[in-house]
Amino acid sequence: MVRPDPLHLVLKLAVEAEEQASMQLRSAEFELQRRQSQLTALQNYRLDYMKQMELQQGQSISASNYHQFHQFVRQVDTAIGQQVHAVKEADNQKQHRQVNWQTKQQKRKAVELLLVNKAEKAKLAELRSEQKMIDEFASQQFYRRR
Repeated sequence: MVRPDPLHLVLKLAVEAEEQASMQLRSAEFELQRRQSQLTALQNYRLDYMKQMELQQGQSISASNYHQFHQFVRQVDTAIGQQVHAVKEADNQKQHRQVNWQTKQQKRKAVELLLVNKAEKAKLAELRSEQKMIDEFASQQFYRRR
């Protein structure tokens, strides 16, 4: 009975680890896109608000409205700063997970290469064994004829 090669189990585990790392990478990429979209929305909102205020510039505006405008812009700027930080964190997470996925992929490829090399050596050994049997048979035939 032929025992299964333990490298096949190692390969199975390496494939599973690579798939898990791939899913984590996709999740991190999605999160980065989501945060970037939120940042873009905040920046566009600020720009639109500033344009509205520009349009009202010729009109008289009360001091309290002017103060509220500046306070609101500061709040939006703070939110933008926080979102920039969140985007950087998400990008760092994505990069970390990409390195992890690449490491898992390299390990899987290494195990696959080991299995291929092992199979090639086994095939070569089998061919040598067959050739040896053919040579022995031929030499026996040669000696019997003599």
